[in-house]
Amino acid sequence: MGIANLISTALGGNLPVAIEAYDRSRSGPASPLATIAITSPNAIARIARAPGELGFGRAYVAGEIDIHGDIYAALGLAGRIDGGLSRRALIPLIRAVGLPSLRRLPPPPEEARLSGRRHGRGRDASAISHHYDVGNDFYEHVLGPAMTYSCAVWVAPDAGLEAAQTAKHELVCRKLALKPGMRLLDIGCGWGGMVRHAVRNHGVTAVGVTISERQAEWARARAAEEGLDDRIEIRVQDYRDIPDGPFDAISSVGMLEHVGIAELPGYVAACRRLLRPGGRLLNHGITRPTPSAPIGKDTFVGSFVFPDAELPEAGHLVSMTHAAGIEVRNVENLREHYALTLRAWVANLEANWDVCVALAGEGRARVWRLYMAGSALEFEAGPVQVQQVLGVRTQNGRSGVALRPDWETSA
Repeated sequence: MGIANLISTALGGNLPVAIEAYDRSRSGPASPLATIAITSPNAIARIARAPGELGFGRAYVAGEIDIHGDIYAALGLAGRIDGGLSRRALIPLIRAVGLPSLRRLPPPPEEARLSGRRHGRGRDASAISHHYDVGNDFYEHVLGPAMTYSCAVWVAPDAGLEAAQTAKHELVCRKLALKPGMRLLDIGCGWGGMVRHAVRNHGVTAVGVTISERQAEWARARAAEEGLDDRIEIRVQDYRDIPDGPFDAISSVGMLEHVGIAELPGYVAACRRLLRPGGRLLNHGITRPTPSAPIGKDTFVGSFVFPDAELPEAGHLVSMTHAAGIEVRNVENLREHYALTLRAWVANLEANWDVCVALAGEGRARVWRLYMAGSALEFEAGPVQVQQVLGVRTQNGRSGVALRPDWETSA
């Protein structure tokens, strides 16, 4: 029996996609939406040693597995890989390949290797650099002109990525009730999209902080190009080191995942310290609907994409916010919006594939294709969510929030 047939059997048979292998064997439908091509016996070695998403991911990043066609159809096999693929199921495949071929292989160079105390400042900086310092040119082709790497807000599925990112920034500004003359702090400012929108459209002055040098360089240059640099300051600075509060409002978009669950009380307390009485805080981040947990090292995302990332449960974030002395006034789940955003990014990457490979290397481009497509399916299915949690540092019980939310209709 050929390698492709043995793989199909190990996965339970009757696959909706085709399998092709280096021994010229094939299994699956005649006209599939996707074809998974096993191009080297090294792929079998990686999967045998880590029979789940990590082994598959390593083989894909290394080019030992290719995915042709609809990557979402191919990743529909994820449940079979994680739930049913065992070393016992792999025994016939291992025999066919031969034990000498199953040597231990070094992980692809794109896999993260961190050292030091988890969520210590130095290790946090290394984790952020691993993920965000891929290259600004690469991100421009994937994220689009907005250079906004967080969940957009879609008024309709066909709204378009740029309009959806603008809508997200505007929603955050309205929830924060920004007005001319206010001073805004954006923690984890990325490439500066939020602060530029707030300054340009709401008349505030803004400080954006990131611990990525490349993000800061790009954000400063874009603010200068748009004539906003006299009202925007972009710093390479850890949120724990910000000395010059108070601010009238604080936004934190896509930062929450990097803080760490154990560090969350200190993070929210730091936000309260930096926020004036009556000021508002908005945290926008990825959460789980189940108890808070780190992203495991045995997962593709934990090893290749977000090393040390931890996803809090939304209720835990709310509890920690209250415990820090900030009253939560609104919680909004944007889960489906992130699925749409990720699909738009995957489309950008695939449309610009050759350029992205030239800029970041094929292995890194493969990491992003697999990560974003898989994440889109996760957000569609519900194991992960995106929450916006809005809080106020009240004054003698006064919140300053309208009796009914007005940010969807305010001018």
